[in-house]
Amino acid sequence: MDYKKSKAPSNTVTRNIMDLCDETGNIYESVAIISKRANQISVEIKQDLSKKLAEFASYNDSLEEVFENREQIEISRYYEKLPKPTLLATQEFIDGNIYWRDGQKDNLKDMQ
Repeated sequence: MDYKKSKAPSNTVTRNIMDLCDETGNIYESVAIISKRANQISVEIKQDLSKKLAEFASYNDSLEEVFENREQIEISRYYEKLPKPTLLATQEFIDGNIYWRDGQKDNLKDMQ
C-alpha cells in the first residue's frame, strides 16, 4: 500500500454511518474491519519511519554530542503531516480496497 499517494484527507471528515455499513450490513463489523486495517497501516508506517531514521542514528556514548540533523527533522515532519492510519483505512474501506471475510459465515457454510 502506498500511503504517500493516498487521497485520504489529513483532517477529520464527517461521514454518513449508513454508508460505512452498506458493504457489511453491520456498522460494528465495518468499524472492526477499519480498525484492524488501521493497525496494519500504523505498523507499516512505523517500520518505514524507523528504517529511515536509523540511517541518521549515531552510536556515540557521549550525551554532549547530541545535534539536530536537518534531514532527520524534515523526515519526521513529513510523517507527521501524513493522514492518520484511521483516515487511510476508512478511505480504503470506502473505496473497496480492503479484502476481508467473515470466518463465522464461512464456517456456517461448511457445516451445511
